[in-house]
Amino acid sequence: MLRGIDRLGALLCLIGAGGLLALPFLTFKANRIAAGAPKSVVESLGAPGAGAFLGALALVAGLALFDRRPAVRLVGALGGLAALILAVGFGAAALSPPGDSFARVSPGAAVWLLLLALAMLAADALARLRLSPPTRVLALGTAALGAALVLRSGLLDPLSILREHATRADVFGRELRQHLWLAGGSVAAAIAVGAPLGALCHLNRKLRGVALPVLNMVQTIPSIALFGLLMGPLAWLGRTVPLAGDLGIRGIGAAPALLALTLYALLPVTANTALGLARAPAEAVDAAAGMGMTRGQILWGVEIPLALPVIVAGVRVVLVQNIGLATVAALIGGGGLGTFVFQGVGQTAIDLVLLGAAPTVALAFCAAVLLDAAVDALGGRRA
Repeated sequence: MLRGIDRLGALLCLIGAGGLLALPFLTFKANRIAAGAPKSVVESLGAPGAGAFLGALALVAGLALFDRRPAVRLVGALGGLAALILAVGFGAAALSPPGDSFARVSPGAAVWLLLLALAMLAADALARLRLSPPTRVLALGTAALGAALVLRSGLLDPLSILREHATRADVFGRELRQHLWLAGGSVAAAIAVGAPLGALCHLNRKLRGVALPVLNMVQTIPSIALFGLLMGPLAWLGRTVPLAGDLGIRGIGAAPALLALTLYALLPVTANTALGLARAPAEAVDAAAGMGMTRGQILWGVEIPLALPVIVAGVRVVLVQNIGLATVAALIGGGGLGTFVFQGVGQTAIDLVLLGAAPTVALAFCAAVLLDAAVDALGGRRA
């Protein structure tokens, strides 16, 4: 229904309009490290193309301002996103000189602000729709499929970030797999150690009083410092123990990165396991004891199933955290998407930085959505 001006919609419209009026839409560079020349919407798309694009955005703005129906707002946000993708793709193609492999066209600040405004509009609509966990997973899969189709279509190939990817396609695939292995492997190791430790902390208060403060202290150590502290002991272990050396354990590389990420992940997993077990309703525990169940049977048959939403919420936190922290592993030779981030910083090539940063953000977002849906499906509250 139409009920005046929506405040969030007005704010988002101001963000988008301010970006289009005051900031460049695209940036053209003669090469990857040259200073960029800002291009407005009209310079990027020409007058007819800019008119069509701005007309589409005006329609989206009208829906954001005056229509509070979540489904309509979601359709408007997705339509605006489609228009933005088309405008960026056609604009980049128009600005790229034919046959020039050195020129680069990248999104300007206006594009990023429009993307932010449209994403916030879509997020607000999705929150109001209160989608069920399976529907959320389906929506994520649909969005991922749509993104894959856009990338495969070649529409955005003239963009600088995709040109950087094209020259590093094999390396990108290898580093992506390494990043997933570091993040996923460390979380799996943390679950294997932290979940039993959390159960023991639940059963033994003295152990809890020692284990949780120690793990909390580990959390306070900066990631780069922890990587550095582990390099010496692991280098010594790799030199003195033949089996460790054969397994690839050394002072630099994946070993210290994997160990550090596992240590960072232990506190949330352990604490959430202990907390979830402690929150098991006393009535259920007493009923199980009254049925003659042993302490171990109560733990496995009653407390752990009831604690699963809280435990999975802890896993969600550490997985998102470690996907981001795995980027730093590149500093000690651990590989991963951080390789492109630090190469780009060293070469002052922002597009190369984005080649590592953008997939990291996407992976963290997907992990958060999937595990958040799992928490809700298990009957728990979102963490």
